[in-house]
Amino acid sequence: MQLIDIGVNLTHPSFADQRQALLERAFAAGVCQMLVTGTSLDESEQAAELCHELDDSGERLFSTAGVHPHDAKSWNSDSTARLKALLAEPRVRAVGECGLDFNRDFSPRPQQEKALEEQLALAAALQMPVFLHERDADQRLLEILRDYRDRLPAAVVHCFTGEKRALFNYLDLDLHIGITGWICDERRGSHLHPLVREIPVGRLMLESDSPFLLPRSLRPKPKSGRNEPALLVEVLREVALHRGETLQSLASHSTACARHFFNLPSVAEAGADQPAR
Repeated sequence: MQLIDIGVNLTHPSFADQRQALLERAFAAGVCQMLVTGTSLDESEQAAELCHELDDSGERLFSTAGVHPHDAKSWNSDSTARLKALLAEPRVRAVGECGLDFNRDFSPRPQQEKALEEQLALAAALQMPVFLHERDADQRLLEILRDYRDRLPAAVVHCFTGEKRALFNYLDLDLHIGITGWICDERRGSHLHPLVREIPVGRLMLESDSPFLLPRSLRPKPKSGRNEPALLVEVLREVALHRGETLQSLASHSTACARHFFNLPSVAEAGADQPAR
């Protein structure tokens, strides 16, 4: 059984000096490929560098490059050119993480929208998929996306946590949906239990969003309190339970979906438990 983790914050300081061991645990758990998330221009550069540093094979680690809405206040006249150069890197497979966050508003909303629109325009020009972030902003995100959707090859709403209305609107716009350990959180994620049944095969992908969103259903809970890609298996179990699918079936179609979305190479199952280097 193979899994692809489409969202790993491998640049996070809590993973420093542990990254190789983290990857080995992931491969041993069946997570055969990962997308390292870029959330700022600096971190997107670091994400691409980590792919080369930690994966000599060129088959296991890939990344995204973009500016998160929290960092949109840093977007300026040079950002598009710098991001375009990053997107030319072979390991970089999507534009993002970009989007809107009207929950925390760490960047002013007009700046969030400007940064998003310029990244969507770049994705359309380069014909690259988009890795989207949205919190409390689904209506505005949909309004902006509608102007670009016909020109974009694909887009995924990463770490979907919204309600039924938002999910159906995203699916109507032919978007993909990423599900994280949020679904394992009995305090705030139980509304996702019936909703994951509504995501069609071919639109659903799984992600850890590590080191965040440690699945609360894990027993025993890791002493570190930190999530990591090896624990994506717990997300698989929870999603399969609420979709009424076997683990193998869900792993098979969600992995195939991610591989197609990010244009990833196939990886032989034999040896999938071995580190990349």
